[in-house]
Amino acid sequence: MTEITLSRRGFLASACCLAAAPIFTPVTFAAMPGDNRFVTIVLRGAMDGLDLVQPYGEAAFAALRPTLALTPEKGLLDLDGHFGLNPAAADLMSLWKGRELAFVHAVSTPYRDQRSHFDGQDMLESGGEHVAAEKTGWLNRTLSVIPRSQARKAIDVNTSTELILSGPNNVDVWASDSNLGTAKDEMQFLMRLYAGDPAFAKAMEEATRANNAAMITEPDGKRGEKIADVATLAGNMLKGDYRIASFSITGWDTHVAQTGQFKRPVQDLAQAINTLKVTLGLEVWSKTVVLAMTEFGRTVRQNGSGGTDHGTGGCAVLAGGAIHGGRILGKWPGIGAGQLLDDRDLMPTADVREIAAAMLYRQFDVTAGDLTGKIFPGLSFDKGSQFLKV
Repeated sequence: MTEITLSRRGFLASACCLAAAPIFTPVTFAAMPGDNRFVTIVLRGAMDGLDLVQPYGEAAFAALRPTLALTPEKGLLDLDGHFGLNPAAADLMSLWKGRELAFVHAVSTPYRDQRSHFDGQDMLESGGEHVAAEKTGWLNRTLSVIPRSQARKAIDVNTSTELILSGPNNVDVWASDSNLGTAKDEMQFLMRLYAGDPAFAKAMEEATRANNAAMITEPDGKRGEKIADVATLAGNMLKGDYRIASFSITGWDTHVAQTGQFKRPVQDLAQAINTLKVTLGLEVWSKTVVLAMTEFGRTVRQNGSGGTDHGTGGCAVLAGGAIHGGRILGKWPGIGAGQLLDDRDLMPTADVREIAAAMLYRQFDVTAGDLTGKIFPGLSFDKGSQFLKV
């Protein structure tokens, strides 16, 4: 397990509040002129891209994942004869067929160390080349360089700001009334992390009881309504003066019983994207790009608990009427003998920051120099980027 430094006082204070933690971190918006829109969705917990978009055409896949691997005969939704979509994401198929959805396999941030969620999300949101290299978020830095941008105001629908939009450009706070319990994967992670410390374990037990009570009063249907509410809010703001929105979906840390756990966040993601499309309407949707990304991928081999552990190469999701989808993008590295990173992970073949940079270049005319010098330091990006073709 990854070693994480956290003060006892900080944990004991936060553990008692777990039941009140929303499933979404803040929803942030930025206003600026122009007609193009850009939405980022941070998938917190390390989404298993190999479960969402399964390489069923690889001979090794079924052997590496004896209970997780699917085929079209077992419900997998065929995409291109080699890859198939997890049936939990069936609501996304209309976007795929309409060429408004694409997937980018084998991407990651430059993070390669201890596979810590905290460090991985820091790099994903800060856009830096190293952990803690950047103190501000890459979307906030973007607001400073968008041409002709006069209004750089951001709105945070919660009580704090996500790192991705934190920085010198002003962010207002708009508190939400979300009262969803903590996602199951987050609770399991904390229980494993502090099981050996009596004080922590006691606080965790109390928090778990409170969280379970909250989940009883917030059934899956209500959770779905909350997700739709957030996406509807984002869509309505983007129909007005706002052009950039960002929010998160949790629940992706599937170490145990992944078949059951994975279904709900996948459905959450599908609902969020489809709700955005409906709320925006066809005219605005045609000018919109949605990028969903995660801090790192998961191991290619499933573990002994029917889940997967922290890995490296992952999958990004692109949606919107402004893309030319219906394709699996990126360079597929394969999962056969000798093709895995450290003999365990999907080998990254592209920097996820390049996808974000390409979308900012397309949507807001951000220059390549600003993208590599101010927004994503250390990134290699030019007009020949493969992701500008999507």
